[in-house]
Amino acid sequence: MASPSLLTRTLNELGITTLLHSPRDVHILLSTRFIRMFAYGSSTLILALFFSALGHSDTAIGLFMSLTLVGDVLISLLLTLVADRLGRRRILLLGALLMVLSGIVFSLVSNYWILLLAAVIGVISPSGNEIGPFRAVEESTLAHLTEAKTRSDIFALYVVAGTLGASGGTLVAGWVTQAVQGAGWSELASFRLVFWLYAIIGFVKAGMTLLLSNKCEAQPEDHRPSEMEMRSQRQDEQQQPFLEGEDEDEEPASKPPPPPPKKTSWFQLSEKSRYTLLKLCGIFFFDSLASGMVPVSLIAYYISNKFSIAEGTLGTIMASAQFISSIGNIFASSVAKRIGLVRTMVFTHLPSAIFLLLLPAPSSLWMTIVLLIARSTLNSMDQAPRSAFLSAVVLPEERTAVMGIVNTVKTSSQSSGPLITGALAAGNRFWVAFVVAGSLKASYDLMMLSMFRNTPLEGDQGSRSQRAPEPESAEDEDQNDDRVQQRS
Repeated sequence: MASPSLLTRTLNELGITTLLHSPRDVHILLSTRFIRMFAYGSSTLILALFFSALGHSDTAIGLFMSLTLVGDVLISLLLTLVADRLGRRRILLLGALLMVLSGIVFSLVSNYWILLLAAVIGVISPSGNEIGPFRAVEESTLAHLTEAKTRSDIFALYVVAGTLGASGGTLVAGWVTQAVQGAGWSELASFRLVFWLYAIIGFVKAGMTLLLSNKCEAQPEDHRPSEMEMRSQRQDEQQQPFLEGEDEDEEPASKPPPPPPKKTSWFQLSEKSRYTLLKLCGIFFFDSLASGMVPVSLIAYYISNKFSIAEGTLGTIMASAQFISSIGNIFASSVAKRIGLVRTMVFTHLPSAIFLLLLPAPSSLWMTIVLLIARSTLNSMDQAPRSAFLSAVVLPEERTAVMGIVNTVKTSSQSSGPLITGALAAGNRFWVAFVVAGSLKASYDLMMLSMFRNTPLEGDQGSRSQRAPEPESAEDEDQNDDRVQQRS
């Protein structure tokens, strides 16, 4: 048999083959992720600059971002916990309409507290990362639309779609604002134009969400037993007649149909999932607090103030860093297949934490860009393995609730970060935020490796130490039958 061509092997490694054979709903979810992150990238670049143009202090800007994240925590927790009951498509549609609302308010209003209310009730990302209910619902949906052995491919492409979208939005926002300012627009008016674009993208996303099929909703198939459970059940069925002395001629009693799956809520998680979730939330706190201290919007604000560069140049720098991040994400799944999910998370994220810590050190713009791009290359390679890991260590019917809880905890811990950085910036100690954030992220990586490097996972992903036992082949089952008959 001829070996696969180089092109075929490359497509398999990058997950493109998996994508081509995926359902239509997967393609729609990846597309909506792209345009949503395009909107986030465009608004994140100018968010801090927008409030600065309105005359607000660095402390007020940090307070705004912190309070926005607190509001997002409450909304995300509420919506993700009821998503499977109300319908995942409805929750995604509601989130898209909230994007439209917040974009319109930011385009028309200048009052600080009204903008804060719009950011809390609507969907405005102060960090450039996912907020609201989108990610938890989409990842849970993707998990049940894909098989365990190909799930890391889809999650990697999901992350790539996000980083590509964010880089595109950042680039467009930077040059559009600079172009219209050159045409005579005020700085504030150019920023409001970006928020009009944000609202339009939210409307387009709402239309694309209506194209999703009913297969995206929680299905009874989500609650099917794992391979380990089926293997154990087969062995019990083979041995039960001999253990109980049943007559071979007696007809086996028909088994009652399994009860319908229950909708999982916070208090209905299995004991194992609660324990795993507790550990994960504990260490995610450190990583998310660090992310909240130095979100993309504040990094852009820091570089703009330190080197006094125009919006177009700033947008190009930030977009380049995000684009290079996409290239790294493409290879995340391939790396995870060889060294395991947890090791991929740690060995890529730890160097990026060190680069973040060093970011304020250079006095030249070009060296700052080198560190920023080096950090971006590895920074988000842990996202796809982390999503695949999280979906594999909990029961299928618990995924939406668990991912929602994790995202809520992460957003909660992020919420105090901008306020801390704002206070440091007001005291001319902005650089301290980068040092503290890098140190916290490095601590998170070491704790993740220590606690979860040997955790068994569902399916055939990750390293050998992270794999669940393989299902028995037909030959193994025949041998088991022979051994049972010999014992009888």
